[in-house]
Amino acid sequence: MKTIATTLFFAVPLALAPFASAQHQIFTVNPDSSKVAFSLGGNTHHVDGTFHVQSGTVDFDRSKQNFSGSVVVAAGSGNSGDQGRDKKMNIDVLDVAHFAEVTFTPSSYQGTIAVSGDSTVQVTGVFTLHGTPHDMTVPMQIHIDGASLTAKTHFTVPYVKWGLKDPSIFILKVAKEVDIDLTLAGSVSSQK
Repeated sequence: MKTIATTLFFAVPLALAPFASAQHQIFTVNPDSSKVAFSLGGNTHHVDGTFHVQSGTVDFDRSKQNFSGSVVVAAGSGNSGDQGRDKKMNIDVLDVAHFAEVTFTPSSYQGTIAVSGDSTVQVTGVFTLHGTPHDMTVPMQIHIDGASLTAKTHFTVPYVKWGLKDPSIFILKVAKEVDIDLTLAGSVSSQK
């Protein structure tokens, strides 16, 4: 009986070791499989477009509900299908010559990230636009399938309130907020 107890004493921590290491993981974003879509309303037209995700690595720990790392978007990669409009956006609104990147640095989350399948969590972090950091909490849908992870969120950026130039001119008025749909896809691995 003592031998069985001793065996269990040593076997249980070994059996739980893979579970413990799976709590701490790294999500590496694949820029080619990820996308930022934006939508901007106006009084005479509606503009839809995309930005390019440049890079991203997010370290997360299920046992502590925290994140570290960041997602970086190339500010000058905006594509609305109109080169003149995109040039104006890059120069007059985003000032990409001085602020080449837009970043989101997550710090924590509320909810539970499942080891596999679908999860919905609230992610809190800092969204840096035009060189200015803004605290933000966004809903995020996460899907994990083996070593693949996809994260999706929708949020609104009040860019004029945050100090960026309003591109409205004369009778052509555009919304003071832009809707963002972010899709991040990549691989997830356990941190040793």
